[in-house]
Amino acid sequence: MRILLVEDDPMVADGIREGLEKAGFAVDHTAAAEPAASALALTHYDLAIVDIGLPRMDGHELIRRLRRRGIKVPILILTARDGLDDRVTGLDLGADDYMVKPFHLPELLARLRALIRRSRSATASELSAGSLRLDLARRTASARGAPLDLTGREWDILQQLMLATPNVVNKQKMVESLSEWDNELTSNAVEIYISRLRNKLQGGDVEIRTIRGIGYRLDEPLSV
Repeated sequence: MRILLVEDDPMVADGIREGLEKAGFAVDHTAAAEPAASALALTHYDLAIVDIGLPRMDGHELIRRLRRRGIKVPILILTARDGLDDRVTGLDLGADDYMVKPFHLPELLARLRALIRRSRSATASELSAGSLRLDLARRTASARGAPLDLTGREWDILQQLMLATPNVVNKQKMVESLSEWDNELTSNAVEIYISRLRNKLQGGDVEIRTIRGIGYRLDEPLSV
């Protein structure tokens, strides 16, 4: 599960990131709202942890803009502000939960897991195209009833293609959304992953087409 941490205090951010990673979460961190908004528009996150007291644009404005754009990622506000007005404002703007610093890590982890469970239960847990199936909760895939052995990157690319069907996924946006902040993906690497996916889907009833100069599209079988 991947979390975006929006926290401008480096010591606090390091502590939270270390605790979350030990608990099995993948964590990206930004110290300001503007790059957080860009990251959430391009990348799938299971949850965002947002501080209110951010430089330039505060956490409340970030949440307001995300919800106006239709970004539905679960948001937990984690802040030193403990006033009732701050709590009410944050929740009214679209945050899903609110915790006050200082906090205990086990409680934070429990709240994150609860929010993610709630979010997943409210959305479809499976994607399908022809006989191709993706189980979003288990991160597994199958074709014609047989399991597909996919790497993490291959699974993420296939998920993007299936979510976009029948539209084209822009190649550069795919590169940006799949790049980890400390390990940027290249365009050539995406081409390699696409080639491997094509081989693994060979003989099935869906295929990945290259749309020259744009990106890739997953084609389902034509109805007869």
